[in-house]
Amino acid sequence: MSRPMISGQPAATPAPSTWKDDLVSGFLVFLIALPLCLGIAMASGFPPIAGVLTAVVGGVIATWLGSAPLTIKGPAAGLIVIALGAVQELGGGDNATGYRRALACIVVAAVTQIAFALARAGTLGDFFPSAVVHGMLAAIGIIICSKQVHTLLGVTPAAKEPLHLLLEIPQSILRLNPEIAGIGVLSLVILFGYPAVAKRARWAQKIPAPLLVLAASMPLAHAFDLEHEHTYSLSLTHATYAIGPKFLVNLPGNLAQAIAFPDFSHVASAASIKYIVMFSLVGSIESLLSTKAVDSLDPAKRRSDLDKDLLATGVGNLVAGLLGGLPMISEIVRSSANIGYGAKSRLSNFFHGTFLLLFVAFAPGLIHRIPLAALAAMLTFTGTRLASPREFVKTFRIGKEQLVVFVATTVVTIATDLLVGVAAGIAVEMVIHLLHGAPIRGLFRPEIEERVEGERLVLRVKHAAVFSNYLSLKGRIAHHVRIRTIEIDFADALLVDHTVMANLHDLKGILEREGRTLTVAGLDNHGQMSSHPLSARKKVVLAPVAGR
Repeated sequence: MSRPMISGQPAATPAPSTWKDDLVSGFLVFLIALPLCLGIAMASGFPPIAGVLTAVVGGVIATWLGSAPLTIKGPAAGLIVIALGAVQELGGGDNATGYRRALACIVVAAVTQIAFALARAGTLGDFFPSAVVHGMLAAIGIIICSKQVHTLLGVTPAAKEPLHLLLEIPQSILRLNPEIAGIGVLSLVILFGYPAVAKRARWAQKIPAPLLVLAASMPLAHAFDLEHEHTYSLSLTHATYAIGPKFLVNLPGNLAQAIAFPDFSHVASAASIKYIVMFSLVGSIESLLSTKAVDSLDPAKRRSDLDKDLLATGVGNLVAGLLGGLPMISEIVRSSANIGYGAKSRLSNFFHGTFLLLFVAFAPGLIHRIPLAALAAMLTFTGTRLASPREFVKTFRIGKEQLVVFVATTVVTIATDLLVGVAAGIAVEMVIHLLHGAPIRGLFRPEIEERVEGERLVLRVKHAAVFSNYLSLKGRIAHHVRIRTIEIDFADALLVDHTVMANLHDLKGILEREGRTLTVAGLDNHGQMSSHPLSARKKVVLAPVAGR
């Protein structure tokens, strides 16, 4: 593993005057996080309280171990597929057993993440091709929707696999429970329609959409008397429908009852090892990418130490797994909201976790009144954003080859699992690189000619600069910490892929904030694979002129 890029400075201790801003932001993020944590946990096959427990650990404990000042740590929709798969496969039909064995996988994966951090593997997120990462997230979004739409409609599907669940949606629409579906559809309308309202009304920008969903759905649940088992019928359909507490969030009587301990009896099995790898690898990548994205949104332009942030995530996961919680990451949606609400320091994450702890400890009865259909609507909304048609269009504009990788990753992930899908996407990307002229010997170890001219470093890359060898190039830059001017010359490179172009673009911005410059040269004889400024470049080989 090459050294990570020049490490950033730790975030400065916040001025005393900022705590009020962080308190307000932490409270508003808490309002968003509460229903999402409950929904993510239930969709993962975990008890609802497990999601809140993870967010509490992420806010109260992990906050002080990482350097990412504005990220919110907690459970994420991106890990639902892995967690649910672990519960179902390791439990063999017994979800309670599968839950405790999944916790054991989370604990071992957390230790792996800590080892990654100590090995300074914060650059792990730079290795994977952009199209593979986004294809994986799109697949996760589709899988989430395939499962949650049925809950939103108040129907228990017969199918278990994503493709079959998608095909069963029309049947579930015909069999929907009108009162439950009414709550779910109203929640969806609020979530999809609220952004348009927020653009026109400033007051709406400070009110989280999930809070409005709860404000609308909980009174409806009370009006429909979901707390008591009963049936009702509609003259229009001549059908009888059953409703009751099973359509509401179910919580333990107190926090002590919510704690569950891992079962390590099967942790060495092949199935457990598979989920350990997925939890540690996918969780680390998604968390690192989210942290980098949040850094780009930070008004103060602070740069997080990715190794420290990964360490904080690993320690947080270790604690959460030992207590019965879901795995956590630096979550992008809540972190973006945190910045939008005016957060100034890591105290906002701490306050968000503290509010969650206080609410669960002293007002569990209110949580019990939240209808599952409203939570399913929030997750369906999240899933559609991950798998939005815009993501396909955006990828196509970067390059046709990127769309091929994106779609391959998405389809294989839905048909099999995350590890196979990611591996398939990487394999497709490598095949495309070989077809475009990249030599096999240069896929992992690029030939780089290094020249230092006083305060100027020139790196001349030969053969190919692609995602799989980018860390070597990045390591060369990191080695020259004191050089102010860096030039990367691709004149001798047959291929420069999109991931390298995008990573260098991000690195250029980071170095500029440190008073250094990074320029890319030698691409005059390379053709772009699309009109996108960061598209892949392929060297144009000119045919010899006759007579010469």
